[in-house]
Amino acid sequence: MSQQIHPLCPDKDCARCLEQHRREVTRRSFFASLLGVGAAMIAAVIGMPALKFILYPVRAAKKSEEWSEVGETGEFQSLNAPVLRTIALTQRDGWREVVSEQVVFVSRSPAGELEVLSPICPHLGCSVAWHDDRKKFVCPCHGGQFDQLGQHISGPPPRGLDRLNARVSEGKLQVQFEYFRSNVPDQELLS
Repeated sequence: MSQQIHPLCPDKDCARCLEQHRREVTRRSFFASLLGVGAAMIAAVIGMPALKFILYPVRAAKKSEEWSEVGETGEFQSLNAPVLRTIALTQRDGWREVVSEQVVFVSRSPAGELEVLSPICPHLGCSVAWHDDRKKFVCPCHGGQFDQLGQHISGPPPRGLDRLNARVSEGKLQVQFEYFRSNVPDQELLS
């Protein structure tokens, strides 16, 4: 025979009575729970934008897909030698956005397509220059030499000049400027 628990049990220290009393939802516990849920919702509403603001530099540090304009494609129709062009480069450092200028070389491949080369020597990072009289790029630091297409001819550089992603959009040549690791045989993108 099972024993029924009576709400008015004469034994107040009875384990069954204490368990039943713990399970009862009182008005006070209901409002305390309601207050806790409300406080959590307010903290989430205030905290999420604050957390997004704090973590912004981490999210913004992702690789930029920004394209910089090099010039009108008509300017490069009759290229016989690489030409130097200056582009505006936007870099994000935390909450600060810095616009700087960078130079690139525009040349034409044997297939007739426009190519954009980085002016940074892959040996130790010096800036190369095009010498029209010698028909090659020369690095002034250690004498590295590259042909018109940026391929390595002689000197200490372990590879040719780095090709940058380029595209033609609305009649304008655009480039995605990137920095690569120096003094390694294969092109490795720096973060």
